[in-house]
Amino acid sequence: MIRKIFRWIWKAMLWFFGLSILSVILFKWVPIPFTPLMITRIIEFKLDGDVAIYSHKWVPLEKISPNLQKAVIASEDGNFLIHSGFDFKAMQKAYKNNNKGRKLKGGSTISQQTAKNVFLWQGRSYLRKGLEAYFTMLIELIWGKERIMEVYLNSIEMGNGVYGAQEAARHWYSKTAINLTPKEAAGIAAILPNPRKFKASNSSSYITKRKEKILRVMRYIGKINY
Repeated sequence: MIRKIFRWIWKAMLWFFGLSILSVILFKWVPIPFTPLMITRIIEFKLDGDVAIYSHKWVPLEKISPNLQKAVIASEDGNFLIHSGFDFKAMQKAYKNNNKGRKLKGGSTISQQTAKNVFLWQGRSYLRKGLEAYFTMLIELIWGKERIMEVYLNSIEMGNGVYGAQEAARHWYSKTAINLTPKEAAGIAAILPNPRKFKASNSSSYITKRKEKILRVMRYIGKINY
């Protein structure tokens, strides 16, 4: 019986590693049609008795303004281009701040956020964090930075029921993602901590201050070379 259990566990692990690696290889080239978060949000709308809002259109990275690419790096992950998927200094800083009772902050990189959004469920647990680290290493190895940025900007939530740069640009500024100005890009990046609560246009004073800070950091980011 024990031998059978171990054999079953071994086979399950082989299937998991095989399917996870194949899925990462597949999505290196294939656009990702939806994420677990998108499905979760639709279910939440239905349970609340609301009309499900779902706005998402995939576009290649060359059709997304470099301004937005710079803005999310400035806002979310300043070391994105140089780290290997994890920013341990940012994690350590977030840990210290949280232990001091300050506002909770995460140290997740763009790579980690992408791994979580595309392959995993929402929530906090050691299992999910472990799987997040596993998928982060995979996409760093197989996708590379350019593809990670492309998937990130096409998949993340950028408004209530709004996903990806193209629909965010249309929703907030009535234009395409390639035409976003630095200020508009900073506006979208500024709301990412809670895109269902904050507004990229007609923003609160808090978001306006975040925009200004992001714009200052963006000026120091030169041409992005992946």
